[in-house]
Amino acid sequence: MEKIEYNNNMPWKFLDDYRGKMFKGEWPTMPEMFRISVARFSGRPCFSIFEPDKITLNYTEALEKIEALSRWLHKNGVQKGVNVALTGKNSPEWAIAYLGILFAGGTVVPIDYQLKFEETDLLLEASHAKILFVDEEKHSRYINSRNLEKVISLCKNTGEYIYSLDGSPFELPEIEAGDTAAILFTSGTMGTPKGVMLTHENLVSDCYLAQGTPLNLHYSDVFYALLPIHHAYTMLAVFIESISVGAELLFGKKMVVKAILHDLKEGKVTMFLAVPMLFNKLLNAIMRGLREKGVLVYGIISFLMAVSGFIKKTFKSNPGKKMFKAVLDKASLTTIRICISGGGPLAPSVFRKYNQLGIDFVQGYGLTETSPIININPVEHYKETSVGKTCPGVDMKILDPDERGVGEVVLKGPMVMKGYFEMPEETAAAFTDDGYFKTGDLGYLDSENYLYLTGRAKNMIVTEGGKNVYPEEIENEFQLFEEIDQIMIRGFVQNAKMKTEGIEALIYPSEDFFKNAGITVREQIKTRINLIIEEVNKRLLPYQKIEKATLLEEPLEMTTTKKIKRIKQKALS
Repeated sequence: MEKIEYNNNMPWKFLDDYRGKMFKGEWPTMPEMFRISVARFSGRPCFSIFEPDKITLNYTEALEKIEALSRWLHKNGVQKGVNVALTGKNSPEWAIAYLGILFAGGTVVPIDYQLKFEETDLLLEASHAKILFVDEEKHSRYINSRNLEKVISLCKNTGEYIYSLDGSPFELPEIEAGDTAAILFTSGTMGTPKGVMLTHENLVSDCYLAQGTPLNLHYSDVFYALLPIHHAYTMLAVFIESISVGAELLFGKKMVVKAILHDLKEGKVTMFLAVPMLFNKLLNAIMRGLREKGVLVYGIISFLMAVSGFIKKTFKSNPGKKMFKAVLDKASLTTIRICISGGGPLAPSVFRKYNQLGIDFVQGYGLTETSPIININPVEHYKETSVGKTCPGVDMKILDPDERGVGEVVLKGPMVMKGYFEMPEETAAAFTDDGYFKTGDLGYLDSENYLYLTGRAKNMIVTEGGKNVYPEEIENEFQLFEEIDQIMIRGFVQNAKMKTEGIEALIYPSEDFFKNAGITVREQIKTRINLIIEEVNKRLLPYQKIEKATLLEEPLEMTTTKKIKRIKQKALS
């Protein structure tokens, strides 16, 4: 790959002091990056967790455990080209296992711990893993597996515990930047598993290039690992980003509001990364509390929020942090420097309100195949309707744009995957003839290289008038209605002969909202939902309007990063 020239003042400039001493080439490998952080921040907090009191490993202590584990792995046959599986809840042990595998020269295969046994079995088989690091819930299931040579527990008092392992010193393997560091299996695992191969260069370059937007990360930051860490978003944007700058990583154990608020406050979290659903719920709780103060007070605060947002946007000053200190303190957000939303589309109204409250709130975009970050909204120059500015080193363009400039987003860069594991045909199909990775997402770029997404190509609806409708754009309009817990927009067959589709909304009402409102009759709930649809339809373009609404009896299935698994409409034939 051609060497890319960057601005000399980029955040990774400090690497020049270690190039030729602790690593060679443009980017260090993951083990080299961690060793550099240990050299710079040896005594600072590295991995922390509340159990219930706070337990912390500093960078030196973490390195000692990583090296001990790597010695044990080497003794048990782990070397370059050997895949080792890892599944479990977020914890310091998970992070030690991940890095220990890489230090031994192996490739880590992170697996979603919420998968069913048969799904986990399928991924273990597909990855050819012979060693498994596993949490207590699944330990007994795998300890006597004939297909695994070793099963190591991530939990104390359960089997052979990770921190008790060690081995003899060994000559460190020659790990190259282009070697595969991790294989991440994308969702939809019960078909043929598709494993994304990410190299050391992919992960490390993406980690540093994302900071060039800039994010202004600092060793004094405290990152919060709340979302499942096996997922590319949390793995890179929380885990790898934190250790690249010598920051502290606090592991969240439960995705429960009370536990989250405790961790944010007691852990003095400064970097809070989550998915839109969590940010929506938190904002709804804040705004509900303000409305309860009465119409007059709510009106005054809303006006002040608008003023705060105008000042922040226009003069690059942030008065909201002081103006709304009491509000932020109640929501345990006082110490937060930056909130980053990823993993799905975020409504501009949500983006706007957090910034008005004084929080530097940005969103980003990426895919597992791109390590994943390729766009981030700069804190100092954010655009509420955009998923962010293209990161340094990313060559992005729009394929076959329509009259709106909308087309498929394709890109090149050092963060683009090596390919799909043992799937050469699928790998070839993922790239254009001139080597650009095809994201499958539709969008357009503005003159400043900010990306605006309209939806997934495979989800697009074609109306009777030949207009292209993107479900995600419509779904965004419903994000702040507390009456709706889930909404999914899809096409329905309107005219099979003409192959045209109408627009349908599948809606699962919020049980908590209607229970608290004393509304239990199904028809009354439906009437309330229909009024919301009428309100939203007034804001939509004529060809985007919802023509059919279906209330669901059960919630839609979701991924572990809280994205709805889409139900396909019947094919037009």
